[in-house]
Amino acid sequence: MAEPRTRYEVLRFEPPKAGKAKSFTVYFHADPISRVEAIKSGIPAAFVDEIAAEMGRSKEWLLPTLGLSTATFNRRKSESKPLSKDESERVLGIARLVGQVEAMVKESGNLAGFSAAQWVARWLEEPLPALGGRKPGELMDTAEGQSIVSNVLARAQSGAYA
Repeated sequence: MAEPRTRYEVLRFEPPKAGKAKSFTVYFHADPISRVEAIKSGIPAAFVDEIAAEMGRSKEWLLPTLGLSTATFNRRKSESKPLSKDESERVLGIARLVGQVEAMVKESGNLAGFSAAQWVARWLEEPLPALGGRKPGELMDTAEGQSIVSNVLARAQSGAYA
């Protein structure tokens, strides 16, 4: 993968090209400082719609999963205002999680015909023994919860899933 020319180039929140699924690995592989700067600048509210569409879910499903208020989201989107730092962190967190799954599958084989976003959407709704029977989606409304969920995926990939 070619190095981006600037830190910001890695975190473009542009709509996917027609007929081409959005790749989320850029959010997973982005350097941490770039992610922090994107969070502080505020993620565009419209990015939530893009993520939900890629997941094959509605924003009405995604917003509560991320602990986002529907009214606040709709207002920010209609006013073309970015999300707050806290909201942006959670939205970027789910994009990173999808990117993590994409990267895992790409390392293991072929991504052809596989939708990491749709797989993550289904996986978030499944109770996991590694989380004490909780669904991963129940933890996606905090940065710490997202970190726990990401670590469960990493352990599963390494075979240390418990």
